[in-house]
Amino acid sequence: MTAKDAKQSAFTESQVIRELADLLNETGLSEIEIEKSGLRVRVARQISLTASAVAAPAAAPAAAAAAAPAAATEPTGTDAARHPGALKSPMVGTAYRAPEPGAAPFIEVGSRVNQGDTVAIIEAMKTMNSIPAPKAGTVTAVLFENGQPVEFGEPLLIIE
Repeated sequence: MTAKDAKQSAFTESQVIRELADLLNETGLSEIEIEKSGLRVRVARQISLTASAVAAPAAAPAAAAAAAPAAATEPTGTDAARHPGALKSPMVGTAYRAPEPGAAPFIEVGSRVNQGDTVAIIEAMKTMNSIPAPKAGTVTAVLFENGQPVEFGEPLLIIE
């Protein structure tokens, strides 16, 4: 590749990124990815959701009463993202706590997990993606509700 070709390629990539960023702003999307002629570009913006951790106890009052001591110490918002035991979403999609509707959840607060155990499923583009535990430990916080949309990098749970 000559210097002229490299300069032209960089200009084209820059143009594509700018156009995709404009498209994100126009449509309100949080992420877009394209691949053409061997060039793959992904543009995403960070959107924070703060209501997700608050709504979880309303879904199961009995479980909330049992988990109340843990909930008082669970990290929220940006604290959870910086926690060393945070499992962050590897993709944008819809997160599920159970393998199918009506089934028992993979994990609860206080559950013991081994490295590689499935702790959630994220549906992205009609594909179900199992999310494995990155390490063995005890689940101290579940930061998403069943069927909740999640963003790339959003903390899903804490394993200590």
